Amino acid sequence: MTAVAGPVPGVRRAPLPRERGMGASILVAAISSAFGTLLIATTGFIGAWLLSDPYLAGGETVTAVVAILSTLLIAVAMYVAAVVTTNTFATVVAGRTRQIALVRLIGASARSERRRVARQGLVVGIIGAVIGVISGTAAAALLLEGAQIAWSIDVDYLVVQPALLAPPVIVALATWASAWVGSRRVLDVSPLEAISGAVERNTREAASGRARRIAAATLFVGGTLVLAAGVAVGLMSPFGVVIAFLGGILSFTGLILGASMIMPLVLRTTGRLFGRSAEARLAAQNALRYPERSSRTAIGVVIGVTLVTMFAVAAQSARELLIRSGGGEPPQQLLSLMDTFAAIMTALVAVSAVIASVGLVNLLTLGVIQRRRELGLLRTLGFSKPQIRRMVSLEAVHLIVTSVTLGLLLGVLYGWAGAQALLGSVGVPPAFTSPTFVAPAVPWLTVAVVVASTAILTVAATVAPTRLATAAMPMQALADD
Repeated sequence: MTAVAGPVPGVRRAPLPRERGMGASILVAAISSAFGTLLIATTGFIGAWLLSDPYLAGGETVTAVVAILSTLLIAVAMYVAAVVTTNTFATVVAGRTRQIALVRLIGASARSERRRVARQGLVVGIIGAVIGVISGTAAAALLLEGAQIAWSIDVDYLVVQPALLAPPVIVALATWASAWVGSRRVLDVSPLEAISGAVERNTREAASGRARRIAAATLFVGGTLVLAAGVAVGLMSPFGVVIAFLGGILSFTGLILGASMIMPLVLRTTGRLFGRSAEARLAAQNALRYPERSSRTAIGVVIGVTLVTMFAVAAQSARELLIRSGGGEPPQQLLSLMDTFAAIMTALVAVSAVIASVGLVNLLTLGVIQRRRELGLLRTLGFSKPQIRRMVSLEAVHLIVTSVTLGLLLGVLYGWAGAQALLGSVGVPPAFTSPTFVAPAVPWLTVAVVVASTAILTVAATVAPTRLATAAMPMQALADD
């Protein structure tokens, strides 16, 4: 049969942005674009203020530092957004496997279908980027106007700058690239799957990707060694933090690539905490049965919690070291400045956690939609609506609790490593000699905020999935394709 490169006659396609899951992807792109726009505008304003004030020494250096921090924060937000968008499109493609196979059966090629998904990502990215740059520019104008009034800052600064076009362009291209990566399974869909109930790959199939396993192991082990080297170099020079930063990125990327192999082990451990009822056992088994879906749902939250905890632990560890170096009585003004800076950095990094939370709710909802037949079968076997609701809720709780716990542990480890690499060469009393061991300090207030936010996220994340899980009648759900 000859493959058809273009659209297949007689096959109706839904408008691209209206497909399920795309609304959340547009929201993720909009948040990323708005965040980048706001940071660039704010950084430019701070730079203009520092350079214009004759009483602020070293204004150029401080401006450069602020610009570097802003760039890193934008990069972090884009990284999380790319992971969330890739996972969303991978979930959408997995749910449309049979539809794609039907189109393949009547002559469409796999590459044309993948290009269609990539175009969908580009449209979603452009819509989100435009919304984000408009809202981000408006927010920056209001924020900077308020700052000038509140702190009596007289700076001639124009908010609308050509540099503000960078975030939306990057977001649109990143969303397109994420859709392309997330749709790679389209190439593996065969026309024969049109006559089978094609679903997510199970544990054995997910673990069979040899190249992915090798890449994940290489990145994780290599990144861990580079991270350890950065900590070692940090005992002699603060530039060790640069090496440690690179090692952290590599090792964490390895964790993300190997999430479908790692998450089942963690989920199996935490699944025993939810009891032995039928709903609890099914919820635990559902998370383990299709590890790719579970890992895609959980990894965004792991990233968000890890980032927030990492920055908070690094800042708290530096604060404790400052107290030690000051003989227990450091200048209160300096401590206040450090606390303010840490709070601002944590709040900015929390934007990445918000992006991850949007992805979590979206993927949980998509998972329920794609399992309507399974849920309908459970209803016909005697499960009541309250039991279905409890099962879906326990699945969400299982994934979120596991993700947050893993994120907290990773955040403490990476945060300590960063603080040790940066401050290990700083001498402390009484001998004022180095190297110095930086004891990991856990900011319990931040941990409490993360736990409280987790509780709120759990409630919010279960509303839509549980409602959808019980909305259709059993026979109607079984008849759905």
